[in-house]
Amino acid sequence: MNMTEGEKLIPINIEEEMKSAYIDYSMSVIVSRALPDVRDGLKPVHRRVLFGMYELGVFSNRAYKKSARIVGEVLGKFHPHGDTSVYDTMVRMAQPWSLRYLLVDGQGNFGSVDGDQPAAMRYTEARLQKISDELLADIDKETVDFKLNFDDTIYEPTVLPTRIPTLLVNGASGIAVGMATNMAPHNLGEVIDGTVAYIDNRDISIDELSKHITAPDFPTGGIIYGYDGVKQAFETGRGRVVMRAKANFEEVHGRDCIIVTEIPYQVNKADMIAKTADLIKDGKLDGIAEIRDESDRQGMRIVYVLKMDAIPNVVLNQLYKFTQLQSSFSINNIALVNGRPEQLNLKDMIRHFVDHRHEVVVRRTEFELRKAQERAHILEGYMKVIGTQDDLDRAIKIIRESETPEIARESLMTAFDLSEIQARAILELRLRTLTGLEIDKIRAEYEEIMKTIEYLKNILSDEDLRFSIIKEELEEIKRKYADERRSEIDYSGGDLNIEDLIPDDNVVLTISHLGYIKRTPLTEYKKQSRGGVGNRAATTRDEDFLEYIVVATNHQYMLFFTEKGKCFWLRVFEIPEGSKTSKGRAIQNLINIEPDDKVKAYILTHDLMDEEYVNNNYVIMVTKNGIIKKTSLEAYSRPRINGINAITIREDDTLLEALLTDGKSQIMIATKYGKAIRFEDEKVRPMGRTASGVRGINLGDDKDNEVIGMIVVSDMENETVLVVSEKGYGKRTSIEDYRETNRGGKGVTTLNITEKTGKLIAIESVTDDNDLMIINKSGVAIRTGLSEIRVMGRATQGVKLINLKKNDEIAAIAKVEVDEDVEEENEESQTQEQSGTMIEGDNQNNKNTTISSEENNNENPTEE
Repeated sequence: MNMTEGEKLIPINIEEEMKSAYIDYSMSVIVSRALPDVRDGLKPVHRRVLFGMYELGVFSNRAYKKSARIVGEVLGKFHPHGDTSVYDTMVRMAQPWSLRYLLVDGQGNFGSVDGDQPAAMRYTEARLQKISDELLADIDKETVDFKLNFDDTIYEPTVLPTRIPTLLVNGASGIAVGMATNMAPHNLGEVIDGTVAYIDNRDISIDELSKHITAPDFPTGGIIYGYDGVKQAFETGRGRVVMRAKANFEEVHGRDCIIVTEIPYQVNKADMIAKTADLIKDGKLDGIAEIRDESDRQGMRIVYVLKMDAIPNVVLNQLYKFTQLQSSFSINNIALVNGRPEQLNLKDMIRHFVDHRHEVVVRRTEFELRKAQERAHILEGYMKVIGTQDDLDRAIKIIRESETPEIARESLMTAFDLSEIQARAILELRLRTLTGLEIDKIRAEYEEIMKTIEYLKNILSDEDLRFSIIKEELEEIKRKYADERRSEIDYSGGDLNIEDLIPDDNVVLTISHLGYIKRTPLTEYKKQSRGGVGNRAATTRDEDFLEYIVVATNHQYMLFFTEKGKCFWLRVFEIPEGSKTSKGRAIQNLINIEPDDKVKAYILTHDLMDEEYVNNNYVIMVTKNGIIKKTSLEAYSRPRINGINAITIREDDTLLEALLTDGKSQIMIATKYGKAIRFEDEKVRPMGRTASGVRGINLGDDKDNEVIGMIVVSDMENETVLVVSEKGYGKRTSIEDYRETNRGGKGVTTLNITEKTGKLIAIESVTDDNDLMIINKSGVAIRTGLSEIRVMGRATQGVKLINLKKNDEIAAIAKVEVDEDVEEENEESQTQEQSGTMIEGDNQNNKNTTISSEENNNENPTEE
């Protein structure tokens, strides 16, 4: 290997070299590229763009300049990197969806929230925003250190003397080597309130600060969902903030729609819509017919048009779960403090900003004091020389007789005891300054400047005064630039369940013989007198009729018991809504029921997650053959997708009814041939889920006899027993008329069964305050007040409740509880809290209704 004279090889260890080179590189990235400075909240490239624009003079009150001109200035003077990096930085500072408070005022195409690229820099123009003047204010007063640029030709600021807490207000994000930062933007008004509170009390806690600065405030608005992440980030500098789009429901051309008007920060709208469309195509999202983006200059509007049977809240929750309508912002507050990266909590960031402002105020005051003293010095010289007419004449004479300005200056210095600066200033005076009026002005200016000097010295000697100046300046910024919060805070979020979005309205659940289910607002049913013909309730198929009717509220749980003894559950709001005349959805489509099984009973319960509630209530079941079984509700509080076993059904038997009881009630079971038995709840001991139960009533020798219903009564004084026969006869009897026996007996007569009445079809416990709803096999529904049916003896055949057309029969009855205080015409819309199939013993002051879901005698092969 040839080596020229004087050269020598230095062997180095490659490992050491790589180590030191990589550390140098990573330090350079950390310190002078990727992380913001804690004082002005800017990374070097942002600072250089703003300073470059300041140098060019493109202020908010001047004309726009071509972006390329600005980029060229920044590249050539301060930032020796690619032109795209500079232009992209400038563009971002002008995008209203990127920065909470814009720093650059752009003219032309600066991109869009759909991720469209901005126009090339030769087409767009820009200037500083008004607020950026505040970041650069006093930069010419030696308030910050300057350093030489990359080629040592020009000085650039190492930090801006900002009056705005930019770090908190606009946030920052950057990826360095081995660390990254991601800071959320906040509301300027709130941040200033918090900063002022900190100045007033340095020992303020982060909790107290968060009363002023409530949460991040994103430029795109949206909802901050849950507060835990925010609290954590404020306290530690790290936390995950969940953001949700702002959505509401509208009906457009008769279709339910979800309308989104604000999306989470940093979400690309077009991508989000495209991904949502893919999910719908792949069948992962259900219930959306089409998506339209109707955003325009007025604002954002994304329309999700729903399918006819979709529940808006359920679809919205799916959208939150599977799409970017809900996304999270991971806060990681890392910034440079004295050139070193540090993780900062809320108070740290405010403290460093206030320290920076304090230093700026001190340096500015020192600069202004120096300038004022220099000016005062000159004014003193003026007053020595031109204070009186004689002095002035003497000075003019000296100047006229001097051969050169230098001699004149020295002569003046000797004659009037002036400094060199003063003498120079006098030589440069214009003749017009020597008029009497101008001399008075000089005296006035001198007095004024002496006051200023006094004030500036005061500032430098009085820390409290300095902080009150900082506060005043902050308050002024707040007056000029503060605005309303854009992001709402949903404190209940995080553990929020879907029911929080759904009003707890009263609904009627109807289920047909063939298993079609729907929920309808209770308000759709109108009241009629007893004996009316009723109005059409539902369109069913020819061979179908409405068999069960249940009154519920949206937040309750619906347990489904099948004739094979399995139990499934749904929340009421998960049951598809339908009008009074619609058919509904097949239950098989909602729960995983076997094809040859059939839902027989429904229990409506309150919160199955409430331990006390589930441990103090029981499910009582009865089968067609009179077998009864009691199990704690707790056993049904953990549903499985394929259902759970509720009772083991014996051969040739099916489950008929399941009710809720508190364990201290009376139970009555009635049969098709008009017999009923009454015994105490406590006579039936609780068993496990898989047990098959004990005998409840003896059906006697009639081959086709079977149980038609069971009731649970807990309020003996007010509740009466209502029995209804298939041909429209019914009667109310006091429960005391049925003597109490042990379970397993034959029971006593409850209604005189004749050809005219038809077989018994339903038994129900009712009070005068209830309304009765009757649905016929032909689909006609009628609602009538129970106070119109008088209480009578046990063995009578009762009165006619409804006029049936020939061959029509009653399919099901249900009781509805009524609010006495409401005017009659509005009555249905404000019924009290209803719940179904008996929650009588629970501590709800018995406001709950019992809903009958009796089997009418359709078990007969002949009738089916």
